Amino acid sequence: MQTKVLIMASDGFEQDELFVPLERLRAKGCEVAVAAPAVRPIRATVLDDPGEWITPDLAIGQARVEEWDALLLPGGLINPDHLRTNEEAVALVRAFVAAGKAVGAICHGPWLLVEADALRGVRATGWRSIRTDLRNAGAFVEEGPVVRDGTIVTAVGPADSAAFADALLEAALATKP
Repeated sequence: MQTKVLIMASDGFEQDELFVPLERLRAKGCEVAVAAPAVRPIRATVLDDPGEWITPDLAIGQARVEEWDALLLPGGLINPDHLRTNEEAVALVRAFVAAGKAVGAICHGPWLLVEADALRGVRATGWRSIRTDLRNAGAFVEEGPVVRDGTIVTAVGPADSAAFADALLEAALATKP
């Protein structure tokens, strides 16, 4: 059975943190879709510069946790900051965590896990500027580029995107019946 991964993003996602996992997971036979606040093109950033566009496959409000094996949360500074104030986005993260599905967050993406109160007692990492936020949310912050604790996978930044995608796929496969 094909593994299905949902990527949730908005404008300002870090380009490699969405496109590298998207391409890598598809190359490994996964079905991958992108959900955003609305079905209209969203634009990446490359650090602080404008990047490529992608058109989401569905709106966040249309996403149903039971249809997916994993949720991937790319970072960038703007994207997770927007999504953590979006009730549907935070509810979706909570639903994936509550269902015991794999959830991966990279760079500033773990801010969504903080907002969803999903890091208490969990080993995690993220971009260095959010590590205090992770600790304050109850996470045990580690220095590794990719940290997996059960169904939660976190990573530091764009350079770790391929290894992050692989770790998320491993976590998803471990939770499939």
